[in-house]
Amino acid sequence: MTDPILSLKDAALSLEGNAGRVDILRGITLDVARGESLGLVGPSGSGKSSLLMLMGGLERATGGRVYALGRDLGAMNEDALARLRRDHMGVVFQSFHLIPTMTALENVATPLELAGARDAFPRAAEELEAVGLAARAGHYPAQLSGGEQQRVALARASVTRPEILLADEPTGNLDEANGAAIMDLLFGLRDRHGATLVLVTHAPELTARCDRVIGLRDGRIEPDSARRAAE
Repeated sequence: MTDPILSLKDAALSLEGNAGRVDILRGITLDVARGESLGLVGPSGSGKSSLLMLMGGLERATGGRVYALGRDLGAMNEDALARLRRDHMGVVFQSFHLIPTMTALENVATPLELAGARDAFPRAAEELEAVGLAARAGHYPAQLSGGEQQRVALARASVTRPEILLADEPTGNLDEANGAAIMDLLFGLRDRHGATLVLVTHAPELTARCDRVIGLRDGRIEPDSARRAAE
């Protein structure tokens, strides 16, 4: 693999709790190619979401190195990490994380406004139309269904044309029909913008659409996960 867009070298994550240190991730070495779609699977507590957070600089590795777009995330301060995410990454969470006091249009426009884009609202309107929510632009999150809120979250994540799209259980809170629609939108946005997609999921329908699947267990990559991904 040449010029990986994401690269982890013996990355580890440990947290101190009341009962002592907890090792969440141990010795993760992984490269993700530009334009690749990578699924992260494994049982609850295996470290999938934590690994995604390391990739996005939302958690700091306590050992090893994590690189995104050739930059060492461990050497960057919080402001630099926030700018990197703003300019180059989109993140979609299971629980949407929309701002309740903002309309759908305002939620989608927020990353562009933070970046100083003068055309934030026209671009946000285009992205809402792309996910089928043009008619709901003026509605607040509480006025939207779960599926609609996740569509807004997808539009917000993709409106800046990110090079890296990270999704943590994007269909986990949705019924089957809405989950299928979100899957189509997620991969459609990936294809339309050419982004690298890394997603955490328990849904076999999602992993079946990924270029590669990595399994985690007890904070480590399972030795046979690369073989399963190739099958």
